Amino acid sequence: MSNLLRISGCVSDSIVDGPGMRYVVFVQGCPHHCPGCHNPQTHDFAGGYLADPQEIVRQVQADPLISGVTFSGGEPFCQAQALSELGAQIKQLGKNLVVYSGYTYEQLLQKGEQEPAILELLKLADLLIDGPYVEAQRDLSLQYRGSSNQRLIDLKALR
Repeated sequence: MSNLLRISGCVSDSIVDGPGMRYVVFVQGCPHHCPGCHNPQTHDFAGGYLADPQEIVRQVQADPLISGVTFSGGEPFCQAQALSELGAQIKQLGKNLVVYSGYTYEQLLQKGEQEPAILELLKLADLLIDGPYVEAQRDLSLQYRGSSNQRLIDLKALR
């Protein structure tokens, strides 16, 4: 794997970004700029830092309590090629994969016609949380998401 990732940071022990204990990669760069975004520091495509995906794999392997990895953001699908390569390695470790996106699933399928790596990342993901954060639809009672328009899509069940 040669593609570096531009990330904002990682969290090694999240229980709010998907099922079980998770390792979360917050990618840097987002075109959506949703008002009220929980991670506005991730919007700048030139921000954050470059990270070696192999180091992320090593960290995930080193912690037997981690049940899966979450790609959040920023917008993960803006780095679909590098994340699909990383996601394939995560799946080889027997971990589940959750991906957040400000795009809807339908938009991602359409974008995937021009960018095959988007479809590859969707094929690897077990769960997609899709749709932009809409401040007027904020609902803190929802599992893994911030606004009621966002969906939890069980991609594993769709396959």
